[in-house]
Amino acid sequence: MYAVVRRYEGVVDPAEAGRLVNEGFVPLVRRITGFVAYYWVDAGNGVMVSTSVFQDRAGAEESVARAGDFVRDNLASLIPNPPQVTAGEVVASAL
Repeated sequence: MYAVVRRYEGVVDPAEAGRLVNEGFVPLVRRITGFVAYYWVDAGNGVMVSTSVFQDRAGAEESVARAGDFVRDNLASLIPNPPQVTAGEVVASAL
């Protein structure tokens, strides 16, 4: 499995960003081949973090591209700064 964590700082309206992500991005990310899970977290103080998990690297990389497009097209006014992106192979997990 592969995971991607994106940290967004300076989020202007976290509640609205969450609503738009839930209604618009979640359906998109679920359709990516190898999708396992997606989480959008309000970490407070204008920080939001997304975590995507996929069965393989290709799905994880596609999610990064789609997230960038979605933020640019739908959230640019709410999320003014580019995210910090961290990705890699999952080496331990628990459900």
